[in-house]
Amino acid sequence: MNQYPAPLTIDAKTRETLKVLFLAKHALGDGSLHPEDGNHAVYHNEVRTILEGLFDNLLVGNQYAMLFDPPEVDFVFSLLNRGGFVNSEMLVPLLCNRKGLPYLGGSPILRGLSDDKHLSKLVARARGIPTADWAIYRKGGPVDEKLCPMAERMVIKPNASSASWGVRDAGDWAGVKDAIAAIHEEGHDAIVEPFLTGSDVEVPVVTMHGRPLILPMMLFEQADPTHLRTYWEKRDLVERASKYELVDFEGSPFEAEIAAHTANLAQEFVPFDYGRYEFRLDAEKGELHFLEVNLNCNLWSQKVFGRSAVRAGWTQEQLIETIVAESLRSHGLMD
Repeated sequence: MNQYPAPLTIDAKTRETLKVLFLAKHALGDGSLHPEDGNHAVYHNEVRTILEGLFDNLLVGNQYAMLFDPPEVDFVFSLLNRGGFVNSEMLVPLLCNRKGLPYLGGSPILRGLSDDKHLSKLVARARGIPTADWAIYRKGGPVDEKLCPMAERMVIKPNASSASWGVRDAGDWAGVKDAIAAIHEEGHDAIVEPFLTGSDVEVPVVTMHGRPLILPMMLFEQADPTHLRTYWEKRDLVERASKYELVDFEGSPFEAEIAAHTANLAQEFVPFDYGRYEFRLDAEKGELHFLEVNLNCNLWSQKVFGRSAVRAGWTQEQLIETIVAESLRSHGLMD
């Protein structure tokens, strides 16, 4: 296993005096599984508990309105990314910028760039990273069949979806067109791409001392490489153990190539504090394609970041503290 640096720490004075606002949809919950958001409720409770151990002055909330006329705080840690409306990923950093409040994560424009799968793929392709063909169909725009890179099986999903929410597949243009119409009706842009057989390589990246640090990669290994993972599976709302599992990705001949692509693409998003870079790998065919970037992604201990941190020799508490410490340093809130 590679040697990873020691986690960063927050000094005693900062712990005692810094006033931090934690925002998350389930920040005020008891940590139970939510009927629609599933394990996100557990995740938000876990982060809140860790932050309570890091800071003496922690304010907790679950509404964007807390930033309209914000309380007297020094720093905002927000997991309030998905607000139920298009481009909500950008709202918290925008509200913080409006009031001059330092916050965790990338700027609004970078958050929007990563949230828009079409734009992220354009950036990846411009940097020479292998990316399968795709088509974007914006809500209200034309739905032109000529733009679609048709294959035997196509995947259609909201262009800014999270955890495969709203994903569909189709085998002909009629099915693709119907799926696009349904996504537009739901208020979203649609992205269309050929289904790529294989498993997803997940690359967690944090910023340390101003530079991206690639943590140990993980693999969503699929029992059936043609299975289309769903939102309900990713949120642990249905049984999925027999379909895929999260395993270590180490010693693969593709590891160095994926690390190089990630380091290349990460330069477009610095500074971002933390994010997950995703690739689809068909090891049998030797084919690798960039999928998407998720800045300010899921940090739960049972998901990619938490499992990866353990492999790097960090606890979940040290992972959160490292990410926050780096952000505080970059904002001039801590030496």
